[in-house]
Amino acid sequence: MRLTDAQVAEYEERGYLVFPGLVSHEEVEILRRDLHRVTGVEAEGVIREKSGAVRSVFRVHDETGPTASPPFQALATLPRVIDPARQVLGDEPVYVYHTKCNLKDAIDGAIWQWHQDYGYWKTDGVDRPDMTTSLLMLDEATEIGGCLYFIPGSHKLGRLDPEMDETTTSYKLWTVPKDQVIEIMTRFGDPVPITGKPGTVVLFHPNIVHGSGHNMSRHARWHIYTVYNQVSNRPHGIENPRPEWVVARRCDALATGSDDGILRLADADARRPAAE
Repeated sequence: MRLTDAQVAEYEERGYLVFPGLVSHEEVEILRRDLHRVTGVEAEGVIREKSGAVRSVFRVHDETGPTASPPFQALATLPRVIDPARQVLGDEPVYVYHTKCNLKDAIDGAIWQWHQDYGYWKTDGVDRPDMTTSLLMLDEATEIGGCLYFIPGSHKLGRLDPEMDETTTSYKLWTVPKDQVIEIMTRFGDPVPITGKPGTVVLFHPNIVHGSGHNMSRHARWHIYTVYNQVSNRPHGIENPRPEWVVARRCDALATGSDDGILRLADADARRPAAE
């Protein structure tokens, strides 16, 4: 799947693109089932809220980790997912920097403060913001359900000096200071809610300022984020780097997979004899 010149220009101007229905209902259900399985794994990459509910699951793309998920591995190389990501990165070889599934339980799902993703990734030893994130909605994203919000165009500011917020939520996060966020909104306009049906994919720049609110609805909100990085931009030179479940050590270029890769896995599982 190739982006049009207009789509590339929109990504460069606004900092994101939205693709409704890019992943089918059947594929979404396969991914949801396997994510439900992975949430039961006890591992460092499974982050829980103070209530005990799962907040995030990392590293589902890597078959060598405890949270490995074959359907999510297939998702990362689907042509309709990886090709646009590769294109906005100049058609350079890319690998998966990390994957993260954010789960917001009904009523209890907590906020994500205003931040830039590259605000943190720079501290991992990544020299350039030559990265992009592909977000897949596994549930319908609504405003009352704690959808993502972008400040369109804010990526043009480059990386802003972040501050560490260790107390607002159960997950420590490098955030954009409040006064600076207000200034950015004044300059670029009010944030835009990123809503959509299950199967919607959103491609966005690592410097766009974004956040999400509390889930006040009766429905869960599950999102999967696949972060692509240029192979030439892999992290280096950092003492005591963050663990592999959040910053991948495997930086080999990804090959484009089969467009029915997720469905093939489900077919193979269906044909496998039941254990006696």
